[in-house]
Amino acid sequence: MKIFVVENDLHLRDSIGSLLLENTEYEIQTFNEAGSFLITLNENPDIVILDCSLSDMSSQEIISKINSYNPDIQVLIVCGKEEALPASSLMELGVYDSFTIGEDLEKRLHKVIQNIHTLQSLHYEINQLKSHITKKYEVSNAIIGESKVIKKVLALVEKAIIVQNMTVSLHGESGTGKELIARTIHFNSVRKEQAFITVNMGAVPKEMIESELFGHEKGAFAGAYARAIGKLEQAHKGTLFINEIAELDINLQFKLFKAIQDKKITRAGSTKSIPVDTRIITATSKDLPEEVRNGSFREDLYYRLLGLPIVIPPLSDRENDVILLANHFLTVFCRENNIQLREFSPAARSKLMSHNYPGNVRELNAIVELAAVLSNEQLIEEEHILFSPTHAGLDIFNMDIPLREFEIKIIRHFLEKYNNNVVLVAKKLEIGKSKIYNMIKTGEL
Repeated sequence: MKIFVVENDLHLRDSIGSLLLENTEYEIQTFNEAGSFLITLNENPDIVILDCSLSDMSSQEIISKINSYNPDIQVLIVCGKEEALPASSLMELGVYDSFTIGEDLEKRLHKVIQNIHTLQSLHYEINQLKSHITKKYEVSNAIIGESKVIKKVLALVEKAIIVQNMTVSLHGESGTGKELIARTIHFNSVRKEQAFITVNMGAVPKEMIESELFGHEKGAFAGAYARAIGKLEQAHKGTLFINEIAELDINLQFKLFKAIQDKKITRAGSTKSIPVDTRIITATSKDLPEEVRNGSFREDLYYRLLGLPIVIPPLSDRENDVILLANHFLTVFCRENNIQLREFSPAARSKLMSHNYPGNVRELNAIVELAAVLSNEQLIEEEHILFSPTHAGLDIFNMDIPLREFEIKIIRHFLEKYNNNVVLVAKKLEIGKSKIYNMIKTGEL
């Protein structure tokens, strides 16, 4: 952390500088007047400790120049007892904190600098996380494939990103990646800094759906002990992804229709309307037009939600995308679990291509991760490709390996799955943790 001390009192300047130099993480520069300090602003200090009564320039003018150059620089003001600036003035100037010269100055200064350091570390972690999310959901990283059908999907995703407020409806079999596409649209849109909220209509109890979507006030029903904010309101200025929309109770479909049309919601137990600016992306694995025809889904809501429809093809229709996806999943899994990068043998690739993947992309991902765990070598062979739990059991037994090696493979798999948490793995497998520790010590794991 870089700290500049601008103080015309030699004794105080040296005292503050000496205090800060006790921490080897701090890089300190001291100045006795504003002019020499301001020409070094291009070095971007993290903190400026500023005397409020410099002779060559007012503190207000100095702070204004600092803020104009870089508003992220934190300013701390040090004043004598007779010259302290009003707190309201300091707040208007954007000063982080102020100090009056006294016995506890050094102690308070040290604590505030530590707080700023913690805050900056948190901001750095948040920015890193945002950068990671942005990179993860870049269209080219999130949607892998070269087949004609997936290129059509990519073209529509690009349109959904450009037309920022249009409702999007995703259609496709379970496991095709509908939520991934919804996240990709959101995190590449102008709403990316706001919330991405998800709700699965098939996973919410029927009696809780209204509260889940619209929220409720305290006392709205038995058990409503406090106000709850619904998903539509949580996603204000952001995106709400409603998965399995066909499962929405018919009695609430009109309320959702009105909320989307009027851009207002009313919490259960209230009469007050709350404006919401929420982009809606829906997904379903059912045939919604058929649901409309049989009376299970309102026609007006169907057309309100249709927006830009994107049909995501099953993996069986995606030609050679299987190998592209498999290689991608393999690389990600190895990196995230800190294991040696692996590759598929020609026979393993042929076996991957031979399957029809009823579970689609989700199934392929699971198959690849298991293959990476079962293979102890850099090359993943045909026998490591297991297509179903039943087949997996037969294939593992057909490996013709000793019981001890079979046991090692199982324990190794669970250690990698649970980030080497020996206690948790021992509990999951119902074995003693000392057994796992001994196998690690002997090099078997």
